Formats: sequence, structure tokens, C-alpha cells
Amino acid sequence: MKNVSKFRNLVLIVLFSILAVSCDDDDNNVVVDNTITGKATATANLSILVQALVKADLATTLKGAGPFTVFAPTNEAFTAFLATTPYATINDVPKDALTQILLNHVVAGAVKSTDLTTGYIKTLAKGTASTTNTLSMYVNTASGVKLNGIATVTSADIMASNGVIHIVDKVIDLPTVVTHAAANANFSSLVGVLNRAGQPNFITALSATGPFTVFAPTNAAFTSLDAELAPNGIAGVSAANLTKVLQYHVVSPANVLAATLTEGQVITPILTPAQTFTVLLSGGAKIKDANNRISTIIITDVQCSNGVIHAIDKVLLPIL
Repeated sequence: MKNVSKFRNLVLIVLFSILAVSCDDDDNNVVVDNTITGKATATANLSILVQALVKADLATTLKGAGPFTVFAPTNEAFTAFLATTPYATINDVPKDALTQILLNHVVAGAVKSTDLTTGYIKTLAKGTASTTNTLSMYVNTASGVKLNGIATVTSADIMASNGVIHIVDKVIDLPTVVTHAAANANFSSLVGVLNRAGQPNFITALSATGPFTVFAPTNAAFTSLDAELAPNGIAGVSAANLTKVLQYHVVSPANVLAATLTEGQVITPILTPAQTFTVLLSGGAKIKDANNRISTIIITDVQCSNGVIHAIDKVLLPIL
């Protein structure tokens, strides 16, 4: 009996040892998902983002090789965003619209916070105005990191196996021409005259479907015009003539990308009665206005959901 008992005890010891090794093997075989989707799933305050990614069929995409950079809105950001829409939950948002909004938070490549500089980068969203040029995002690093004048990065450089996550405090909706004009401080003079008393509601008009191509003068362009129109400067231009000047910078319906501009191309903006300006490409893209003044295009293809912006260094003047 003693031998039987010893044998039984030996068998039990062997069985427990096998179970222990098996458990250790199970622990060693646990796979941690360190992809962007996995990191987001493991972050409680990104649960609505994960719901949205699943609905838009992007959760698998963001598990892929990438690399990707994702500006990830928090649950609070999505809740605030939904409050401005007709939708009660993220699952109520139409899939196509949700997909584009989410892609507007994704940039190709692994872009750390130290890689970001003030200027434009491209998201993976297409919007509706262009099928060849993805939407632009304006990054302002003057104080922290602000995106499209809307969202602030609150937690940067969460490293994933296939890219980087930066947590943001707002959902970045698809930018219009107005969004991008307002986000970039270099266009503050333009925004100011668009809002000047006696002007039509340009802000509402340029927030519409479009598409619009806007040749947008920088602040320096308006400063130069002030000197050109001395002694009264822009302030001396009548409201009616200022309207004509502003309309002279807008082409619609059109989403004219820089690559489609040709030497000697004559462009007709929305100004009525119609006046044109001419594209010159020799030595860099330029515009010759109706008064034979030359403006250089200094930034091209800032893609918006309802058109495109090209920044110019001189205000275009029609014949007034």
C-alpha cells in the first residue's frame, strides 16, 4: 500500500508540474496588440474612437504595416462633436461621412511631435472636392501643437508598432476654405477684409459646397497693397470696389490644382462683369492681373473639402 501511495503522489507531482509548465506556456503565448488599433483599444478614453474605427472598417487598416500617425480624439471630444450634429451616437453617423472624418485624423508615416513644424501636411481624407489631392491639415506649433485652428494635442508620441498616436481634444472636421483661411494667421488680413462692413457674406458663401479655387493674398500682400494705394491705402477703397477685388480672387465651380496650370492660361474668376487674369509659369508660377501686375504663387494646393487654396504674395487688382 505504501508503494501504491508513493506512486500516486509521484503521479500527482508530475501532473501538477505539467499543468504549471502549460500555464507558463499559455502566459508566454499571450500576444499583446501594440498596433495603433491595439493601443487605442487599451486606452479607456479612446473607446468611442475605437467604435468609430470598427464601424468605418478602419480598425483593421490601423493594425496594418503603415506606418501611420493618428491624431486621436478623446471620448469627450467625440461627445462634443456629436452634440453639433443630428446624430445621437457615433454609430448613427453615416459610414461614408464617418470614414472621411476619421481619415482626416490620419497622416502617412510615423510623425513624432518633434517632427511637426508650422505649415501644411496631408491627411488621408479625400473629402468631396477632389479625388486626386487629399485634404490638407494646418499645423501650428507656435504654442504646443494646434491642428486646423481647432484641435490641440494634449498627449503626444504614444508609440505603436506601426506608427504614432497623438491624443487631441477636439474632433477635426473636414476643413472648408474658410476653415483653412481662419486657421493660418498669415491670412488674418484676408479674413478681416472678407468680414468688413458693407461686404456680402463671403464667409457663408465660401463655406458652401463649391468647389472654389481661392488665390489667397497673405498679410504681407495686403501690407504691400496699402503702400501701393497710399496715402489712403485699403481703407480708401470703396465697399463696392473691395467686393470686386475679393471676387477677383475666387474661381468657381473649380478645384484647380497647381499641376493643371499651364503657361498663358486665362482664368475667369467669379467677378461680374467678367475680368480675367493670366497664369505665367516661367521661373515659377505667377499671375498677371488685369492691370499687368505680377503676383507669385508661394503656397500651392491647400486642399479643403470644398475647394483649394493657393497663397499669393500680391493682391490681384481688376480694373475698377
